[in-house]
Amino acid sequence: MILASAADGAHHVASALPIKIALIGALGIGAQWLAWKLQRPAIVLMAVAGLIFGPLLGALLSLDLPGAIRNFIEPLRLDPVNDFGEVYRPAIGLAVAIILFEGGLNLRFKDLGDAKSAVMRMVFLGGPIAWVLGAAAAYYIVGLPFLVAVMVGGLFVVTGPTVIMPLLRQAHLKHRPANVLKWEGIVNDPVGALFAVIGYKIIVFQMTGTGALGIFGLLAFASIFGVIVGIASAWVLTRAFKNGLVPEYLKAPVVTAWVLAVYVLSNQIADETGLLTVTAMGMAMANMKFAAAVEMRRFKETITIILVSGVFVMLTATLTPEVLGLMFSRGGLVVWGFVLVMMLFVRPIAVMLSTLWSGLDWRESVLVSFIAPRGIVAVAVAGLFAAELQALGLAEGALFVPLAFALVGATVLFAGFFIGPLAKALGLSAGGGDGVLIVGANPWSLGLAKALKDMGVSVLVADTNWRRLRAARLDGHEVFYGEVLSEKADYSLDHSKFNYIVAATPNDAYNSLVSVEFGPELGRDRVYQITNTESDDEDIGIAYTSRGRTLTSRGRTFDALTRDWWSGWRFRVTKLSDEYTLDDLFRDRGNNLDLILARTPEGALKFIQPGDEAAAKGATVLSFCPATDQDVTRGEGAKRAGGALAGPTGALPS
Repeated sequence: MILASAADGAHHVASALPIKIALIGALGIGAQWLAWKLQRPAIVLMAVAGLIFGPLLGALLSLDLPGAIRNFIEPLRLDPVNDFGEVYRPAIGLAVAIILFEGGLNLRFKDLGDAKSAVMRMVFLGGPIAWVLGAAAAYYIVGLPFLVAVMVGGLFVVTGPTVIMPLLRQAHLKHRPANVLKWEGIVNDPVGALFAVIGYKIIVFQMTGTGALGIFGLLAFASIFGVIVGIASAWVLTRAFKNGLVPEYLKAPVVTAWVLAVYVLSNQIADETGLLTVTAMGMAMANMKFAAAVEMRRFKETITIILVSGVFVMLTATLTPEVLGLMFSRGGLVVWGFVLVMMLFVRPIAVMLSTLWSGLDWRESVLVSFIAPRGIVAVAVAGLFAAELQALGLAEGALFVPLAFALVGATVLFAGFFIGPLAKALGLSAGGGDGVLIVGANPWSLGLAKALKDMGVSVLVADTNWRRLRAARLDGHEVFYGEVLSEKADYSLDHSKFNYIVAATPNDAYNSLVSVEFGPELGRDRVYQITNTESDDEDIGIAYTSRGRTLTSRGRTFDALTRDWWSGWRFRVTKLSDEYTLDDLFRDRGNNLDLILARTPEGALKFIQPGDEAAAKGATVLSFCPATDQDVTRGEGAKRAGGALAGPTGALPS
């Protein structure tokens, strides 16, 4: 009877496990999608999902519920430590290894640009300052043992790039402070994890009775060993890729398997050295040139998003009612006191001291001081080391996770609500709105740029020919001189200035290449191109999957648009309403006019594709149409009066 009952229980747990795994994935990715839709930090929504399906459902199951309700809720309740058993700790470790490798893979030193001096100072000078001050705060305020406080202070040096990047897109900061925040987050992720590893190694060596000299010797050996293995692994892989020893379709899977292998191997030789190894491997590969590097980063980013989402939901679900009670009860004052000290004293002191004579002015230093949201890596590494410390018999390790969640939640919410107002107050906002990057300077595209500017849309014109950009400069547009697909453009082109791209060169293949390059960053629904092919037949043209969306409602070619421009067609801004509808516009201007974009009453932009004319209803539309005699007369009158409506690239008003 007992054996049968035990067997039934084991079968029930096993049958519920696939449901819980699928639920973790759905919650994590669902939170990421909802965050994108609402333009809010995903980390907050993932935390809410983990709390609901973890401790909240656990508290609900502790009540006297009817059997049917209990049977429905039980498979949905997440309790990762018990659900996954002995697999939980190594699974979190492997996930953190891939996350840190992907972070290192994004760090190309030459991309630091004008933020290099400030970022290096903040990492190598500000990082240790923040480590010391953070450890002191954990020791004196929270009351943690000294070595555990050292781990806490080291880990919380990190600022999360997964949180910073959406905030930068939302806030539209000026280039230099945005670049500093971006690259500090990328560099600090592995550095903070390394600080935590050092603290953990000191604890392990001390528990084994190793002397101080031996501890530092072993730490030095572990660090050097991890770095050497990581760099050697990167060199071997890149050489194999360059020599064609790995086919294209296997490159990303081989790297993933290699990352897991070197992580486990390094840990077998020296405990927790694997995190340092995979970080060094990622940074080394980022700075070695090899084919398929861009595709590799995108593949790893995809895996990392899945792992980040799942790990964060799981770690949130491990919070018990007792831990939550500690955070939000009277005893939780020490937790929130620690958080406030980290936000208002530790971070500003470290940034201000480290950025002296770094090239940042005081306003930029103030902004960077108070915008330091911690992210996924802080929570994931905290969860990993919390389990490791408790396995060593240190009960204080249980506080690692609630401290991480409290700090992450407070810094993310503060940064999300205050980065915009603070940037405006300090004069560091580059201006909001939906900016448009126009690639290719020619008469038609410059006419479009002028029309967009007249509508209040910020425009950036890019071209590789300085003379072609002359008209754009004279019209007062911001310009980028250079190749937008080059590595230089990754850091010298201010990506915060635009949310849409229009590829408007005579070369259809190049337009497609630009669209494919920027599509993953902006979203393929925000990347448009002028076609240079009369037919949409993919047998003779570029495949739909390898190009951007077609610009203009009629989808005409570059040659056709240019021919119409020189025959007198111009751009026209028209406000549609119930009194003056789209049909009226076609009747007045002819059925062969092209609709370019619509601006809704709420201010949102929508470029109009072929067959999507209905999007213009009730909006202010920009069209490309023949200029009537009345328009010419009005334009000449405005020109004589010194007006701005009749320039060769002007938009004709309704």
